[in-house]
Amino acid sequence: MTVVVLNEENFKEEINSSSLPFLVDYWAEWCGPCKMISPLVEEMASEYADRLRVGKVDVDQNQILASEQNVASIPTLLIFKDGEVVAQQVGAVNKSQLANFIESNL
Repeated sequence: MTVVVLNEENFKEEINSSSLPFLVDYWAEWCGPCKMISPLVEEMASEYADRLRVGKVDVDQNQILASEQNVASIPTLLIFKDGEVVAQQVGAVNKSQLANFIESNL
């Protein structure tokens, strides 16, 4: 499963049309911790392909989207179910922490 690039044009449609929970990674190119967590997010997209959709939002290119979700610092990971945020993780985490965050919110 590939990671969906989300932006202000496709965000609502992708999130609302997903029958699976949707993990969204809010990040920026200049953010060191974002670069650390990015490969883990991509791994999770593969490992949880049958149970989870994964997307990424570049906060520099989608500032309105980030502010709509009250993303104040990055990386921020949000899990959406039925179009609503059900969980939030702020800051970089290791693989087991990320897996626990996902598992506890599936």
